[in-house]
Amino acid sequence: MRKNSRKNVRINAEVQRSLSGIIRNLKDPRIAPLTSVTDVYVAPDLKTCKVMISVLGDEEERKKTMEGLTSAAGFIRKELAADVNLRNTPELTFVPDRSIENGVRMSKLIDDVIAKDKAAEEKRREAGGEPEDEEA
Repeated sequence: MRKNSRKNVRINAEVQRSLSGIIRNLKDPRIAPLTSVTDVYVAPDLKTCKVMISVLGDEEERKKTMEGLTSAAGFIRKELAADVNLRNTPELTFVPDRSIENGVRMSKLIDDVIAKDKAAEEKRREAGGEPEDEEA
């Protein structure tokens, strides 16, 4: 099976859906309530699975959530085997996903630059300078 075959894409989606529900229902107090499975990469041989986890909170919450998920990996795998019918139930590896956090940070930086440009434009107008974008 190729890495990006239709079958592998369907398996990834189904495993992601199942893991999201399983993790949401875990009773471990270390796992933050705002934990989400952002992506799943199941190996073509179905032996391993990399699970991308996003946690809304501070660094301490992320660390505790990752510890909780790692310690519950066996239970999560057993629940996954019961929920998804695969030839092999993959070994789960949890990886923190910071893409949402990075996206928010980049959006804030862009907003800051736009605000600085607007402030500089207002200063030029108040000083009596000609606006650059307007036509005569």
